[in-house]
Amino acid sequence: MPEHETPFDELLETLKNVAGLLRESEVPFLLGGGLAVWARGGPETVHDIDLMLLPGDAERAREVLAKAGLRTEEPPEGWLYKAYDGEVMIDLIFGPSGQPIEDAVFGRAEELNVNAVPMRVMALEDVFVTKLTAMREHELDYESVVQMARPVREQVNWDEVRRRTDGSPYAAAFFTLGEELGILEAA
Repeated sequence: MPEHETPFDELLETLKNVAGLLRESEVPFLLGGGLAVWARGGPETVHDIDLMLLPGDAERAREVLAKAGLRTEEPPEGWLYKAYDGEVMIDLIFGPSGQPIEDAVFGRAEELNVNAVPMRVMALEDVFVTKLTAMREHELDYESVVQMARPVREQVNWDEVRRRTDGSPYAAAFFTLGEELGILEAA
């Protein structure tokens, strides 16, 4: 298995532990990224755990995880912290491109049972807006976005995602690709 991949059961075990730590410390968070899609019927992910935090809660979340023995980092990007439970990477995201984490994002989330643990899960529209607006010329990964979109396509308000990503040539390319593959209906 390539070094950036983690067995899915290890991701879920770490998610359960980290969610418990944050809940006990009363740090609000949302499950985002590939696991938010998986929680609604999407594919398993083997990359990392994305937890979305309000900017004012991010440092406290990092401190909670560090105090519990996880290794933490403050990368230079300035919009996330990282924590590691052994080899499992947790991204503590508080300022992603195109989708600021604010009260409205928390308001659109819903509580789901994720691996038998109740937690707030980011709305699919917010997940796809975040994924599509993060794409750059040297960071294109349509494969993962297409794989995530296919099984949950009927649960997503694609008109809203189109509207919120308008102006991104990479999002426009995703919609063309999705239409040509029969995943999405033409606008």
